[in-house]
Amino acid sequence: MDEQKILGDRFEANRQHLYRVAYRMLGSSGEAEDAVQEAWLRLSRAGADDVGNLTGWLTTVVARVCLDMLRSRKARREEPLEVPEDEGGPTGGKARPIQAAAANSDPEQEALLADSVGLALLVVLQTLAPAERVAFVLHDMFDLSFDEVARVVGRTPVAARQLASRARRRVQGKPVVPEADLDRQRSVVEAFLAASRGGDFEGLLAVLDPDVVVHADAAAVKLGSAAETRGADAVARTFKGRARNAQVALVDGMPGVVVAPQGKLLLVLRAKVVDGRIVEIEAIADELRLAELDLAVL
Repeated sequence: MDEQKILGDRFEANRQHLYRVAYRMLGSSGEAEDAVQEAWLRLSRAGADDVGNLTGWLTTVVARVCLDMLRSRKARREEPLEVPEDEGGPTGGKARPIQAAAANSDPEQEALLADSVGLALLVVLQTLAPAERVAFVLHDMFDLSFDEVARVVGRTPVAARQLASRARRRVQGKPVVPEADLDRQRSVVEAFLAASRGGDFEGLLAVLDPDVVVHADAAAVKLGSAAETRGADAVARTFKGRARNAQVALVDGMPGVVVAPQGKLLLVLRAKVVDGRIVEIEAIADELRLAELDLAVL
């Protein structure tokens, strides 16, 4: 059998693993495919005669390619991409610019991937510095040793451990309420989100305070939100059948909701829960305000 064919078969056996690694680092199916293709090009040029562990070698190559892509992405200004109107926030509405995805990405596939990884996790990973993100993904999600991580990020094993630890703290966040209160508030927000998705009007009323108020910033208004909505009936009608691409997350230490079509942060709902009911919701879509929020995975 031709040596290049054998090499290609060995690479194909690792493709799905490499794609999972790249997608978790980059958050884009198109860019993940590009990173995997670059790994094949490097393998086909170098050959595998001296490679004892091909999976490990390819994982390292893909990780280094992703690190370069993340650094390049951070250094340049992203071009805007319009979100389709039916991909808007919980209140629907107009399209707005978000960070560009790769040109060859498949929105449907990317939405499935984002959901499998966790929208909130993808959003939080995007807030990490490139080396932190790579160290966290390789060690915490794919169990690579810190010696292996160090070779990818160009640091010592001790420094690689510190990168992953710092990333882990940011991913997990720190609640500002006791754990018991956090669990109760989380259950309320999860019930609100489930009722919203399912179009359950009575379910929404059950978790909304009769005098609940929703405030939306100017960017959220452009997405179709009202600047202010008052009363449980009005708020329930607003959110009924909505909340696509949404997931519960920790927002400034409190349970809230992130809306992230294709894993790209579009809108955050910061909820205030008192005595088991939501008394206030703040809809935030302004890019500068979103960047200032402390987001973490619940």
